[in-house]
Amino acid sequence: MARPDQQPQSQSDDPHAQTQIQLSESYQTEDHSQVEIVNHSESQVTNQTPISSVQVLAIVSLTIRVATWICLLASLIVLASDTSTIKGLYRNVKIGFNDIYSYRYMMSAIVIGFTYTCVQLPIEIYQVSMGKRVMIGNGLPMIIFFGDKFLLSMLATGVGAAFGATFDLKKNLDDLDDYLESIGEPLFSQLRTKLDNFFNMAYVSSGLLLIAFLCSIASSILSSFSFQKK
Repeated sequence: MARPDQQPQSQSDDPHAQTQIQLSESYQTEDHSQVEIVNHSESQVTNQTPISSVQVLAIVSLTIRVATWICLLASLIVLASDTSTIKGLYRNVKIGFNDIYSYRYMMSAIVIGFTYTCVQLPIEIYQVSMGKRVMIGNGLPMIIFFGDKFLLSMLATGVGAAFGATFDLKKNLDDLDDYLESIGEPLFSQLRTKLDNFFNMAYVSSGLLLIAFLCSIASSILSSFSFQKK
């Protein structure tokens, strides 16, 4: 048994000691909250994944495809609507791109290029949205590779045929007009204005096709790079 003079030690009633204990606990709580904030910020930085090179390549490729599609569509509309009506002595003669074989070939190149670009656009959009290349076995990159080369050849020959035919026909028209004026026959000069407008619109269509051709060069380079990366 404990002696009466031995009493259990009671807790200290010193207010300063209690204040120090509370302050230390608050410091520990603040340190714990700061650690949680730092960990939360680190997790946010970790979750922010940078844009991969595949996504950048897909965005650039899609932009070029859209530019090619717009130029081919505009060239198609201009060439299809390029007509001129010449009033003759007995009947009116309507001239269109069907009357010139080079313009027919140009129209064929535009239609083929426009159709091919329409097929490529959904693939490019999928690659941009998903951030990865579309792969069907190992054949699709090779198909795109050779398809771009074929499109490049078609547009190049279409541009050459259109510019060459327009330049030659307009030069022959000017030479014929100058000759008729020299012999006192100014009748052809009245038709020259309409024919000039017809050939000028053909130049516009050829210029748009040339821009599409330059864009197809960039697409061909990108498809070659993607094919080599694989």
